[in-house]
Amino acid sequence: MNGKLFDSELKVMEVLWEQGPKSAKDIVDVLSARIGWNKNTTYTVIKKCIEKGAVERGEPGFVCTPLVTRDEVAQSETEQLIDKMFGGSSELFFSSFLKNQGISEAEAARLARMIEEAK
Repeated sequence: MNGKLFDSELKVMEVLWEQGPKSAKDIVDVLSARIGWNKNTTYTVIKKCIEKGAVERGEPGFVCTPLVTRDEVAQSETEQLIDKMFGGSSELFFSSFLKNQGISEAEAARLARMIEEAK
């Protein structure tokens, strides 16, 4: 994928991640009902997703298929955030998250297990 996905592009991706490959017309219908976008706006954003390599356009019917998963985009966004705001330090990011969000004992236990499994 070429470049970061903007919030508008993530709206298109959300439809595809939730519902699988869809025609551009179906994406227009979903986003019109969901957030009030018109056809031109939706087609413009789909085109940007195609240019970035996040979506593939197929025929017939201008069927759009996601080329990246939600997890891949989340990982990329997280890495960019950690690089930008925490100098690439996952430890500083996690420390900031804990200070600002807090977690329950159950969440702490699950995180401890994840850390052990990642070693």
